[in-house]
Amino acid sequence: MIEWLGSHGVDEVILACGFLPDQLEKVLGRGTADGPTLHYVVEPEPLGTAGAIKFAEEHLDDRFFALNGDVLTDLDLTALWNSHLERGATASLGLYPVEDPTGYGLVEMDENGVVLDFLEKPDPAHAGAGLINAGTYVLERSVLTDVPAGREVSIEREVFPHLIDHGLHGLRLDGYWMDIGTPERYLEASWDIVEGRVRTEVETNTEGMHFGVDCEITTGARIGPRAVIGNRCKVGTGAHISDSVLISDCEIGENAVVTDSILSPGVRIAAGVQVGNRVLGKNEVVNA
Repeated sequence: MIEWLGSHGVDEVILACGFLPDQLEKVLGRGTADGPTLHYVVEPEPLGTAGAIKFAEEHLDDRFFALNGDVLTDLDLTALWNSHLERGATASLGLYPVEDPTGYGLVEMDENGVVLDFLEKPDPAHAGAGLINAGTYVLERSVLTDVPAGREVSIEREVFPHLIDHGLHGLRLDGYWMDIGTPERYLEASWDIVEGRVRTEVETNTEGMHFGVDCEITTGARIGPRAVIGNRCKVGTGAHISDSVLISDCEIGENAVVTDSILSPGVRIAAGVQVGNRVLGKNEVVNA
């Protein structure tokens, strides 16, 4: 997401953090020389999607992007920003077309992009293709005026409905978009990255695989179809890794099999063990 923002001219990013903020900052730091500068604000308790923005208010410009942090996307932020300015909007929602909106809800707007209504998670019997809220917004700072501080507030349920008829606009954005909030979607998003279906700086190939640095893949090991082998991972003779992500520093023993799984840093799989449809935590060990 930071790379995506930087590609659209954003030079400062504020991360509203609640869960494990120290680890997030340890990994991301203060940004890179050629990317946005990163700042962190740590919520004392979960404040919701609007409460988090309110909590960061002192760091915000008069106009800013607000984005959900659990999506992978290459939607055109510049188009959303320009549309917001041209319409003189109070808030602009990036909208994404989906065939099945039952897990997200629909946004209805007129031919001029004025938002008319929200339909939360429609019944599957009545659902059809439509536009969903992509968790991508341009907001005027004035939107926060009536947001109470110090409590959980939902921007989707408590703020946007009150902005209907008060400058709330939407813009359909085509491209790639995925909510990666489940292990299944995390894996699907990983394959979309390595197979080039979403624009990122990650090297891609047609075989659906990505290898980090300093990996040790023993002769006789089988990798793929589809796999991400992170930095410093070791895969033993006869082992088979498929449809899985090994984040870093993992060790896979001889003749072990890993399928449809996510291995956190430092996971150890003993020789001959079969692991399928698992999410393994940091430094977890799986023995025979």
